[in-house]
Amino acid sequence: MKQNLFYISAFAFMASAAINAQQSTNTFSAKKTKLTELQKQRWSDLDLKKDSIPGMSLDKSYSELLKNKKGTKIIVGVIDSGLDIDHEDLKGKIWTNTKEIPGNNIDDDKNGYKDDVHGWNFLGEATNENLELTRIVKRGDDGSEAYKSAKTELDKKITELNPQKKQVDMIVAADKAIREELKKEKYSVEELKGIVTTDASLSRSKMIMSSIASQAGEGFQDEIKSYSDYVYDQLNYNLNVDFSGRKVGDNPEDMKETHYGNGNVKGPDVEDALHGTHVAGIIAQIRGNGKGGDGVVADNVQIMAVRAVPNGDEYDKDIALAIRYAVDNGAKVINGSFGKDYSPHKDWVWEAIQYAAKKDVLIVHAAGNDSKDVDTEPNFPTDEVSGKEIADNLITIGALNNVYGSKIVADFSNYGAKNVDVFAPGVEIYATVPNNKYKYEQGTSMASPNAAGVAALIRSYYPNLSASQVKHILMDSGTPITETVTVDEAKKEMPFATTCVSGKIVNAYNALLMAEKMAAKIKVKK
Repeated sequence: MKQNLFYISAFAFMASAAINAQQSTNTFSAKKTKLTELQKQRWSDLDLKKDSIPGMSLDKSYSELLKNKKGTKIIVGVIDSGLDIDHEDLKGKIWTNTKEIPGNNIDDDKNGYKDDVHGWNFLGEATNENLELTRIVKRGDDGSEAYKSAKTELDKKITELNPQKKQVDMIVAADKAIREELKKEKYSVEELKGIVTTDASLSRSKMIMSSIASQAGEGFQDEIKSYSDYVYDQLNYNLNVDFSGRKVGDNPEDMKETHYGNGNVKGPDVEDALHGTHVAGIIAQIRGNGKGGDGVVADNVQIMAVRAVPNGDEYDKDIALAIRYAVDNGAKVINGSFGKDYSPHKDWVWEAIQYAAKKDVLIVHAAGNDSKDVDTEPNFPTDEVSGKEIADNLITIGALNNVYGSKIVADFSNYGAKNVDVFAPGVEIYATVPNNKYKYEQGTSMASPNAAGVAALIRSYYPNLSASQVKHILMDSGTPITETVTVDEAKKEMPFATTCVSGKIVNAYNALLMAEKMAAKIKVKK
């Protein structure tokens, strides 16, 4: 998956440090916080004024505003990499198509999708894919600016990754040597320190791993796997013009072919559904059960899984059809934690966004993790055609750090005074991952479902409000940030007010108060 979908950790810096056997000072700032472990696991629920942590005031919302209220059922479509629908912390939160009989290979509800019991999988058995720029280059030089731009960027990415691959190969080899020496797959920092050897090769492996462990802590082996997977996937799949991952038998250039894929929303390997399971957990994992974090929505929410985002860039066709599927099957909020730099069939996605608008469905979209100004460098999908908004039902979310002040904007987050609407928690978010496990992940991919969860709360408790109204409530009711902040990895300084349209961060408490007043006015008018 492109880094718009998965965040890229500080491991790249650690790799360089390890090779030179030196301590790097360029560590990921978001990991240096003073939060307690409990605060860190649920900081999105906390309140800026009370806790000095830029959360969404969910605890305050539940204790003061929602305690004795009953909402209505709300379906949230999660368009993502797949979903572990059997996770212990998502029990009772998975949407079921009651019109479909499981496993009979018949389209019982005649919607064109056989056995779509919990959603639909537009990727079929595929997992890995090219980036869109790789697909553009594969189609050949047509003399277009798109081809020239894509080819230049592809060559640049490969050139930058090749030396990283050499570093990764060295680190992976060092890790293997230590595992063989200790005769165990997982080892601790203390066990690493305890190795005494006169063997020069093993001594070098210990030095490399010790440098990484000193920065990453006890999770250093997971960091190694995460970063090595990223580098190898980029070179083997994402940027490889000789690779093709499409397996569903359709022509992705033909929008008339719409019924492909299958009903297995987990995908061929549930481990590959990590991203989608994490996103779903942020919205809906059970609150107060002592497992994982707490989902934004305590009751009434149903997660509809729509698998359309591979390890690489999503196809425009899949995204357009995924939006339409979610809309047609009752979703009132759709979360889209994906994005890319090129979109050859952006018109298909625009039409799907407009279709959702006509059906009163709100789409919540991640701003992307390229540390860039998306006013000048778009992150697709967008809701603009020639600078004009085509619909008022798409809201774009930037990512917040868990510390207030100049570093409140996550350094990976995209920003834009015109094209990012509001910010929400996106650093070190603790939520569900496959096989009843939990993990910290970060990215605008995590900020988006935090905002989508608040949108779902509003639509559950105030169902007479439109998608457009909910969008503007999220923006208008947020907490204004007056700080000058640093953005992107270059540490560019700018007023927070210019990082997004609203100049605010999502606040569930304020949003629910505003929603109640707005809903009451609508009732009076009727």
